[in-house]
This record gives sequence, C-alpha cells and structure tokens, in this order.
Amino acid sequence: MSSNDRVIIFDTTLRDGEQSPGASMTGEEKLRIARALERLKVDVIEAGFAIASPGDFAAVKLVADNIKDSTVCSLARAVDADIERAAEALAGANSGRIHTFIATSPIHMQYKLRMQPDQVVEQAVRAVKKARSLCADVEFSCEDAGRSEIDFLCRIIEAAIDAGARTINIPDTVGYAIPHQYADTIRQLLERIPNADKAVFSVHCHNDLGLAVANSLAAVVAGARQVECTINGLGERAGNAALEEIVMAIKTRQDLLDVHTRIETEHILAASRLVSGITGFPVQPNKAIVGANAFAHESGIHQDGVLKHRETYEIMSAQSVGWNANKMVMGKHSGRAAFRSRLDELGILLEGDELNAAFARFKELADKKHEIFDEDLQALVSDTLADEAPEHFKLASLEVASKTGTIPEAKLVLSVDGAERSAQAQGSGPVDATFKAIEAIADSGATLQLYSVNAITQGTDSQGEVTVRLEKGGRIVNGNGADTDIVVASAKAYLNALNLMQVGAKAHPQVEGV
Repeated sequence: MSSNDRVIIFDTTLRDGEQSPGASMTGEEKLRIARALERLKVDVIEAGFAIASPGDFAAVKLVADNIKDSTVCSLARAVDADIERAAEALAGANSGRIHTFIATSPIHMQYKLRMQPDQVVEQAVRAVKKARSLCADVEFSCEDAGRSEIDFLCRIIEAAIDAGARTINIPDTVGYAIPHQYADTIRQLLERIPNADKAVFSVHCHNDLGLAVANSLAAVVAGARQVECTINGLGERAGNAALEEIVMAIKTRQDLLDVHTRIETEHILAASRLVSGITGFPVQPNKAIVGANAFAHESGIHQDGVLKHRETYEIMSAQSVGWNANKMVMGKHSGRAAFRSRLDELGILLEGDELNAAFARFKELADKKHEIFDEDLQALVSDTLADEAPEHFKLASLEVASKTGTIPEAKLVLSVDGAERSAQAQGSGPVDATFKAIEAIADSGATLQLYSVNAITQGTDSQGEVTVRLEKGGRIVNGNGADTDIVVASAKAYLNALNLMQVGAKAHPQVEGV
C-alpha cells in the first residue's frame, strides 16, 4: 500500500480522555501512558492543553521531552497566549505539533463565541499563522463541525490551509453525526475545497449516540486519513472513538477498507489495562477487543466450533491484541530480574528507587497471594507510584469490626502532613464506617458520588481494585486503591481522592478567558 493508504492514529487519551469527570492524571502518569502509546507506534500523542494550568503545562513538557518516536501535540484555542504556551511546552519535542481550534457551528458562534462568521475566519487564519511561526506542524480544528454549515466549513478550511495548516480536523464534537451523512460531509469537503490536497483530513468523533467508531470508519472510506481516538474510548460524556476498535477494524477488514495503520496491535491490551488502572475507569467485560469476555466462549456450539477451527467464531486472534501476554504467573519465588523483565514486557519502565519500591511491594503481595498476574502488577505499580507522590493524607493503620447483630465500627490512624491523628466511627457496613472515620479527621466537605469495586483477577485471593469518586464545589476526582483486603483498598482509594482534591483544579479547554 502507498503512503496515501495509511491512516494516521492520533491518540488524545491524555487530553480529551482526561476530560472525563474524575480522570485527571499526574504528569508522571501521563508519561507512563505516553510511553505505552509510543510502544504501540501511535503516530501523534495529544499530551494535553498547555495553558489550562501549570500542571498541564508541565505534563505536556514532560511528555514532549521524553517521547521520541511519536509526534507530541498540545491543544490551543485560536488565541496567541494559548499558542505561545503550547509552543513553549513542546520546545523539547523531537517532533511537535500545535493543535489550534475555533468553533464553526451557528449555535457555537452565536452563543459561545458571540462572533460573526467573518470574525471567526479572521481569528482562525491569525491563529494558524501564529502557530506556524512557532511550529512547523500545525493542525486546525473546526469545533462542532458536525453541526456546521458545509459552505462555511469550505470557506474557513480553505483559509486555514492557505495560512499553513497541514492537518484539518472535522470533529463531531457532540456526537451528532450519522455515518452516511458524516462520510458525505468529508467527501464534499475534499471535493469542494480547492487546496484540500495540501492537507491531511482528520476526524474526531464523540460517542453520544454510540456511533463514534462507525462515523470514524465511514470518514476513512470517504477519504479522511487521520483518526483521533482514545484508549478504551475514554473521553467527555459518552467518550470518544476507541483506538483499539478503530485499529482492529482496519486490520481485520482490510479487504473492505483498503487502508492500514502502523500500530503494533499486540501491545493494545497492555495499554488498555494501564489506562484503566491509572484513571480508575474499569473496562466492561463485554467491551470489544479488550474486555475480559472479548474472546470468551460460553455456548457449547461456539466452543465446539472454536476448538475445531478458531476462525469459525473468532474474526481475530486473542494473541493479535496481546491476550497471550497475561499467561505468565509470578509468585514469591520470582526474582528481581524476572519482575523487571515482566514490567518491561508490559511497557512499564521503572528504574532506581521506583523499581526497588515496586519490587518490595511485589514481595509483600506475594506473601498474601499465591499467584500474581499482569493485572496485579499494573495495580501494584500504580499503587507504588501514588505512594511516592506528595500526600496530605496517608493511611497508617486500620482496624475494622463487623459481625451480625452489631453495628460495624472502624478505628484508624492517618498521617496528616506527617503528624498522626486517630479516629473511630460506626457505619452501615465496614466500608461506610471506614469512610466516616476518615472524614472525622479530614472534614473535607466532599460528596461521595461513586464507590466501585472490581476484582483484578479471579479467585477469592484476588486484589480488589476500588474507585472512589468525590465531588466538591463542582470539581470531581477519582481515587483508586488496590489490596487483597477490600476495606483497606477502599480506604486507600478514598484517601487518594482526598489527596487529589488538594491539587488545584485546572480549567476546561473550552472555557473562555483562561
């Protein structure tokens, strides 16, 4: 296939994915995911929105300074301050891109921007020229293109390409498009814009109607050659097009789509689990490609067919997306070399003190749990790195009493900025009592919005992975914790959420006047 048949994979897990309520990531967590994406051979990694906060700027810079094989991108509104901040964050990138955008739908121009169409075109051109003066690779997005008028899209895109944009993104920002209609929009733009051949046309689809992947693939058939997507479909509201589904659809149906990507698909599962572990968003069992049941067969007819010839019921192999990788079981007799080798295979790169701390945690876990799987290692590393981050609250000890006929009670000691404080409380269950005891000390004023427990592996000795979602003053954070004792895991998750609350809130990328 020629270069015109390759679809560029633009991953925005670290930017749009992070905009999922509670999915905020630290700079180090973003770098871990970026390294997994680089290992996948993702073409472009959108690392964040540099002007949103000092933390977002630092994270974009950290990713840009360390990722060498993928282009690193920063989002910027069509204003000078955003673009300059993006360029500054990307200064150390081996390959950098500034992604600037402005709304183009009548409803956005009238009610959000409060600008006339001529003003929007003028600002878009000025922004692209500014970005090109600072970075050779510039992408321009027409926000809410899915509800924009085709004539206006043709006009503003032609002007943006003349100004120097070499990637043009047509996002279905609110998930409004239908596949055949969206494909027709892409086809018309490519045919009607005189200089369309000077740019790569890209699509960024949201999943509000469950059509993000379908719309993206329809656009590829129509001529789009970049797809913006996220691991596990993470993203605002109902999420974005899922990278794993886009890539495997292209690979599995090359006969029909006649395009390809450079993604090394055997690393998909590891990336999926890493993103799930860091964000605390579990993958549903029946999720395509990366769900626990994606290659499971319960029906006797299906089992018989697969045993006789796999292709009778499987259109792709489990090994092609990395499912073979989780068969290696480690235990207390496994040494440091085997531990490090397995982390490397999972795309987790640790050195020095981080590796020593993770190995010590591994040995502690091995004393509690006979068999340790890849999922355990992912959770263990996330837990270890979280412990090394600056923490306001830390669990020192926990004692819980719960039996039939009595009210459950929790007694705990927390380290608060290094000073120990104790509390006890009763609750409707051991977890409720533990949370109330924590709040007796923290007095956070936060509201518990979600409490979720997920068994990391099978068996009664499995680690429990807990997600706690807290809300305070409109800000939402997810806290995560893992332990073989589910109450301890719950306490860790709640404290992790409280610690995240201590970090200053960052602005939303589409809020004006940041």
